[in-house]
Amino acid sequence: MAGLIGIGLTGILSHQAALNTTGNNITNANTPGYSRQEVLFETQEGQRTGAGTIGSGVNIADIRRLANEYLVQQVREDSTLFGEQEALNSELSRLDNLLGGETTGLSTALNNFFASLQNAAEDPTSLPQRQLVLSEAQQVVNRFQALNQEFIQQRESIKTQMQQGIKDANTLLKSIAELNLAISESPGIAQGQMPNELLDKRDEKLRQLSELVNIKVSPADGSQVNVSLSNGLSLVVGSNAATLGTRENAEDPTRLEFTLSNGGRTLNIDEQISGGKLGGLLRFDTEGLKPAFDELGRIAIALSDTMNQQHEIGMDLEGDLGGRFFTDINSLEAQRSRVMANGNNALASSGQLAVEITDSAALPAGRWTLQFSGDGRNFELIDQASGKTVNQGRLPDPVQSEISMPGFNIRVEGGTFSAGDKFLIQPSRNAAESIGLVVSREEDLAFASPIRATSSDDNIGTGKIDQGQMLDVRNPFTNSLLPGFQNAGELANGPLTVSFSAGGPTGLQYEVTEAPPSGQVVASGSYDPQQINTLFEEDPAVAGALYQGFQFRMTGEPAVGDTFTIEYNSNGVSDNRNAELLAALGTANTLNGGSQSFAEGYAGLVEDIGVKTRQSQLDVDAGRTLLEQSTNQRESVSGVNLDEEAGRLIQYQAGGEAALTAVFRNVAATEYSRVREALDSIFGNLEVRNLTRD
Repeated sequence: MAGLIGIGLTGILSHQAALNTTGNNITNANTPGYSRQEVLFETQEGQRTGAGTIGSGVNIADIRRLANEYLVQQVREDSTLFGEQEALNSELSRLDNLLGGETTGLSTALNNFFASLQNAAEDPTSLPQRQLVLSEAQQVVNRFQALNQEFIQQRESIKTQMQQGIKDANTLLKSIAELNLAISESPGIAQGQMPNELLDKRDEKLRQLSELVNIKVSPADGSQVNVSLSNGLSLVVGSNAATLGTRENAEDPTRLEFTLSNGGRTLNIDEQISGGKLGGLLRFDTEGLKPAFDELGRIAIALSDTMNQQHEIGMDLEGDLGGRFFTDINSLEAQRSRVMANGNNALASSGQLAVEITDSAALPAGRWTLQFSGDGRNFELIDQASGKTVNQGRLPDPVQSEISMPGFNIRVEGGTFSAGDKFLIQPSRNAAESIGLVVSREEDLAFASPIRATSSDDNIGTGKIDQGQMLDVRNPFTNSLLPGFQNAGELANGPLTVSFSAGGPTGLQYEVTEAPPSGQVVASGSYDPQQINTLFEEDPAVAGALYQGFQFRMTGEPAVGDTFTIEYNSNGVSDNRNAELLAALGTANTLNGGSQSFAEGYAGLVEDIGVKTRQSQLDVDAGRTLLEQSTNQRESVSGVNLDEEAGRLIQYQAGGEAALTAVFRNVAATEYSRVREALDSIFGNLEVRNLTRD
């Protein structure tokens, strides 16, 4: 009889454990990372007799955690992919909305500015029209600076997110290391009795970590796991966790770089950070924000440069040459600000560099690394976008020299360099921030041309002269005004007289002479009535008087003795020639080697960010679908199905009650009350009080 009671008791105990496990599943149905558990029943070893083996009941072989390591790993990988794409798309969308917004972008301000110039060209003496030009020009400046400030704010937001992400990652790494230790020290693990709850917690921490950065997980002794970055750098080894960190980037102090500290060493791991939120933020900084900074600066430089060049060769309402319209793109401060020395350069180095913009139309938007080797005079210039060497050579002794690139020169001003020294070259750095309006008065707007030409009333030929084209009025070597324009309000060597005489291969010769008392001949040559004849050189590098800072064209057939006069455009307040040229810059191709206008250049930036944003949105949608699929697959194995668990409750309760009934039906009457009280105290939920021996 005692054997029957024992068998019944094993059934009661086993089914009670199964009920508890099922209840635990139901309770944790909504717990993140929880893996469903199930009880594995096992027949107890029977009693051998001469007639055979008599069964002795049932026991619990294992409480199994239903988890598929492949599916768990797939969820981690998809979480890494989705985390990266979501962070990238979020930041790109913010940048896209900023650049493309009608009120936040640059397009409207540019269009309004050049429209105001066109209106002013129609009435160049109108002070209200001139004031409108200044107002719209200031709006352009404001938009450049506002966009630049928004870029800076987004850059700082990224840095804050990076720092918070690193803090979260370190917390997770520490938790994973602690769970490793707890799992390895769990009682019964040597016999294969796994601490299921601890394993679930560790898997969930690993999943959360994978949302931040791409990781590799490998099994270790004692049911522990080792965690590393994608390139193999260890993050967790057993119960020891490394520490992630951020610090000021040695190349560009406005940005952060990721570090890994372990065993007293701190390494830069920017190149190893991929995937997850941190990888997405790093990608956005490299693929979105940096190019936007560079391109916006390039447009600001081109606008300032071309407007300044055209405005400086005009004449204002007071008869003076126009000055700069916007700030000087090649001030010494601006040139030196375009170079940043690497924080890891040798302390003994004292080299001084500057970047001069030589041709804003040919200036590319980008960044370069200038690094030195050997004795510190061998240099190599590397394009950061492509990683290719675009210039290399050796500095002279002394080192003062220039390293020429399309659109800009790197000027080596002096000092010494050491092997390994690096410098970040950013030709368009700070350009959008530092652009400013120099013209402050309506009268200072140079809408007229400072030169004009007239024909003598005594001319009898058919020769005609145009009103001239202004060129650069500064000496290309000294940057000083040419002799003819050194006196305000007049042509210092004028007026110039163009006269004709017989001779030469075409039958006519011309001479251009200065006014008395010098009467010096500044240009002469053959005149061909069948062609357009150009007076003076166009290239400012030509020495002597052949380059005057302006150029005239003549057609027709002048008669011998005919004369024309070239003079300063005194009192030419109604002249709008330079205003029209300034307005025409709005549609002129002044970017990318003369293939794009300012508006087209900015539209190209907006389009580039827009394309990246749309692609990232597609990637986010695809990544979300993949993550949902892998999560559903994991849930199909490890998730809790409440209907299924409810069925198991009924099944296990029925089994337990059947075993309990067997005990009561076989217990002796004298023992009934005692056994019932004992079982009732343990298994009250099986309604022992309602069971009788009958």
